[in-house]
Amino acid sequence: MRMLFVLLSLWLSSAIAAASPPAVMLASDYHDQVQVAEYWVSEKLDGVRGYWDGRALWTRGGHRIDVPAWFVAGWPRQAMDGELWIGRGRFDAVSGLVRTHAAADADWRQVRFMVFDLPAHPGSFDARLRRLQTLLAEAGVAWLQPVEQRRIADADALQAWLQLVVDGGGEGLMLHHKDSVYRAGRSSDVLKLKPYQDAEARVVGYTDGKGKYAGMVGALEVERPDGVRFRLGSGLSDAQRAAPPDIGSLVTYRYNGLTRTGKPRFARFMRVRDEDPARD
Repeated sequence: MRMLFVLLSLWLSSAIAAASPPAVMLASDYHDQVQVAEYWVSEKLDGVRGYWDGRALWTRGGHRIDVPAWFVAGWPRQAMDGELWIGRGRFDAVSGLVRTHAAADADWRQVRFMVFDLPAHPGSFDARLRRLQTLLAEAGVAWLQPVEQRRIADADALQAWLQLVVDGGGEGLMLHHKDSVYRAGRSSDVLKLKPYQDAEARVVGYTDGKGKYAGMVGALEVERPDGVRFRLGSGLSDAQRAAPPDIGSLVTYRYNGLTRTGKPRFARFMRVRDEDPARD
């Protein structure tokens, strides 16, 4: 019996360790003092972030993604950071697929894993990018691709490309400093540039809908990590008003600056955060 208890404890410890969130590098917001010419720039893909540890694919929150065996066959046996992506404006489709256990092969055929970094590589982003491109070319897997990276001359050219991406249905741009090393946590060497700001808050309640939304949710009551509460009504679809995100789930919202009281201005619901445990 004691041996059984020990084995069970070891199994539980292993399971807990395996479920720990991967140590990924997180972006900071772009600011006007950035020397754009020192950065590699790519489109910010509207997908689900994935972390390949050499054997399995995980969400940023530490939940294993149930992918078909053929999807990861032939992938390099080293860590890769990237985005599961179908196309611009298709976040809901790929997010739903990630949450579905044993999803149909046909659904996965439309997905690509777009790789933008090699977490275990000790070199600069310049060196990591060269290695990443070589590694994926050698793998020769059609749905395993490097994210396109460009060098941009200055801030004006950067804003011009941002406008082209947004006009085409894209989210924004990502900037990686050429000399940066991969470090877990929030980094000033990786920047995101969007025509708006975004953040996350936890759903703590609902308000009742009125008029055409009678019998449905009018808005989500949400709370930021600092305890500030506000409502998210704009951006919810009719389907989301009829079946809103669960209490306790984490959602992403967009906004344009803060009011005098510190609340987000023009806050608009965007999505349920894909790696939140409450939605698994």
